[in-house]
Amino acid sequence: AAGLYICEGYGLTETSPVLACNVLEDIRIGSVGKAFPHTEIKIADDGEILVRGPQVMRGYFNNDTATGEVLDKDGWFATGDIGHLDEAGYLYITDRKKDLIVTAGGKNVAPQPVEERFKRNKYVTQAVVVGNRRPYLGILLVPNLDSLRDYARREDIAAADNETLLAHPLVHTLFEQQLEEINSGLPSFSQIKKFALLPDELTLEAGELTPTLKVKRFAIDRKYRTVIDELYPAQLTDEH
Repeated sequence: AAGLYICEGYGLTETSPVLACNVLEDIRIGSVGKAFPHTEIKIADDGEILVRGPQVMRGYFNNDTATGEVLDKDGWFATGDIGHLDEAGYLYITDRKKDLIVTAGGKNVAPQPVEERFKRNKYVTQAVVVGNRRPYLGILLVPNLDSLRDYARREDIAAADNETLLAHPLVHTLFEQQLEEINSGLPSFSQIKKFALLPDELTLEAGELTPTLKVKRFAIDRKYRTVIDELYPAQLTDEH
């Protein structure tokens, strides 16, 4: 829109660092392009991106254990990223492997694409999918309070503070409608069954976000454990 061409690419420090990139003549938005010459990319059974090529490192200095964890005997390097290749060989990255949620039914779910769908909703500012080792997925939502208060004025909802507003039955119904709409575009195993509304934004200062504003899932799980447990009333967690 600004008249600038954006060619997304991809690589890691361990790959010197470029593996793939779009080119001006053929950009596929959302992808990181095709593999560089002499570079091989394949997707493991669990969705992890594996790469091999002359730019891949030989190993971590004086650390054979760490090297063995990411580099196999055939030279394939495990990137730790989750993605897929399209029919033309363009690579799409969807998540980090360490962020994958494994449900109680054994389904692997990449949370970030689901969260992005929710964050595109005008009533949502932040979203965090939960459900690791749980029977279904839930989500923590930080509402866009400006949009939500506009809605409250239209519906004559009186609320003295944010927590009162978020607890109002009409607000809950509104988010149930948003949830149903977003779920309609998701495969069944990644659909969200229940949600909770958080009154405060997640912040770097509170230890909930990284310096690059990515969600610290362990910190969220620990801080909001009671809220998360309430999404699964029939299930006892391991800690219980």
